[in-house]
Amino acid sequence: MRLPMLAGMYLLLFGYLSAFGQSSSQAPSQWQDAGEDKDPKVILELGAATNWNFGGGAATFAPNLAAEITPIENWLEIEAGISPFYTRKSTEWDTDLLFKKPWTLSRKAEFMFGAGPQWVHLSQNGKTTDSIAGEVAGDFMFWPTGKHRFGWFLEPAYDYSFAGGHQQSIGMSAGLLIGFF
Repeated sequence: MRLPMLAGMYLLLFGYLSAFGQSSSQAPSQWQDAGEDKDPKVILELGAATNWNFGGGAATFAPNLAAEITPIENWLEIEAGISPFYTRKSTEWDTDLLFKKPWTLSRKAEFMFGAGPQWVHLSQNGKTTDSIAGEVAGDFMFWPTGKHRFGWFLEPAYDYSFAGGHQQSIGMSAGLLIGFF
């Protein structure tokens, strides 16, 4: 799959998630006062990611972009994300769709545990391959003011490839949270 097609798929997915998030009704969180604004319907994650393959090799670093919606308050959050990893010899695009269960720890902290499919597009030594993997992730979200407009996140993850060789890796992403709508 070519890069423009991949970008188009993500714009379409982001648009769908945004529209779905706007139409879903969300009850105020237990930590909100009656006069306080509701949580944002879409949360954008901007940051950096690192990944280390159990089979060996150096850790790689990449920018990270994800969008998250809450279709069922306190039960389900859906996150779609992408990270392009570049090395001297290869380019790898990791694209994931995670289904997460959220837990509100306090007004300023949340934890989510999730799992979902991951699509890996790898260009290496003149060959391009696409494969499917599974991902499991924990997501720590911190909101310094208690309002869910700006914050930061830390997300450790484990990936298991279903392609030949069944590569496994661990990774970490971190960055800023920006709430919309």
